[in-house]
Amino acid sequence: MRILLTGGCGFIGSAVVRHSLAATGHEIVNVDKMTYAASEDALEAARGDPRHRLIRADIAEPGAMREIFATYRPDAVMHLAAESHVDRSIDGPAEFIRTNITGSFSLLEAARAYWAGLGAAARARFRFHHVSTDEVFGALGPTDPPFTETTPYDPRSPYSASKAASDHLVRAWFHTYGLPTIVSNTTNNYGPWQFPEKLIPLVTLNALEGKPLPVYGDGSNQRDWLFVADHAEALLAVLERGEPGATYAIGARQPRSNLEVVREICATLDDLRPDPAGPRERLITFVADRPGHDFRYEIDPSRTAAALGWQAKHDFAAGLRRTVAWYLDHAPWWQALRAERYGGERLGAA
Repeated sequence: MRILLTGGCGFIGSAVVRHSLAATGHEIVNVDKMTYAASEDALEAARGDPRHRLIRADIAEPGAMREIFATYRPDAVMHLAAESHVDRSIDGPAEFIRTNITGSFSLLEAARAYWAGLGAAARARFRFHHVSTDEVFGALGPTDPPFTETTPYDPRSPYSASKAASDHLVRAWFHTYGLPTIVSNTTNNYGPWQFPEKLIPLVTLNALEGKPLPVYGDGSNQRDWLFVADHAEALLAVLERGEPGATYAIGARQPRSNLEVVREICATLDDLRPDPAGPRERLITFVADRPGHDFRYEIDPSRTAAALGWQAKHDFAAGLRRTVAWYLDHAPWWQALRAERYGGERLGAA
């Protein structure tokens, strides 16, 4: 297939590019606005691969999207481009509305017009895969069953509300216009090339530098953690074998509280690069909770596993060790980002 992939220089998108080129014969047309969280370095070998093209464009610009469809004539779309950091959505929701809602609408309309002009066989093969989050489902209590494909929507932050809106648009374009769309919802991803404002790289780098490790509230909020390479593999399975109109829940069955994650990062760093000052748990600092902080997310991936034959390969301990070691080995990349975009200051809290 020739896949039009939006957000392919982001954390998850770049993992999809790397996996696609290494494990399949697909071509990738990578459309990325190249915002603060995008990195061409994360493409690795794809930067010189003739099956990969990088196009700098904004999905919220309808004319640009129509031109890209007309020029490259994709067989499928995988839509990953999004503003995704909850703390940023609280401080400035406007860009989340523009990218996640208006941008998704623009992309859907360009895809619909292109799809309508295809021949019958190409129309039947075409897919529009929209990649979403478990945060659209709201928050789970301590004993609630995990989210599934049929969990009612209950978004709590500007970020999750904007993603919920885009999910609804994608399903409406399937039911109203017949555009063959698929939605997948996933839980927290982690792994190499993740932007340093996110929890695991933030804590890893602060701990490495002997800085405070701020933890929201008492650290009991829980997330299900999925290694990004496993997610990339799942997304290709959804695109290749998923049914139009269906939803696929993608998770790893690896729940941890935020405090457990921070402590495991500290222990992993202590093992890989001991600190003469002592165990890094001494750096943990509890701070005031953020507004609307959802207590727990967890996904039940049973339907996806049964329908697509996919399951996550990495347990959290192995994936975390691989991730921490990657950041230790790639200091020039994250040091440059911190110096350029943040002046080296602390980026947030867990």
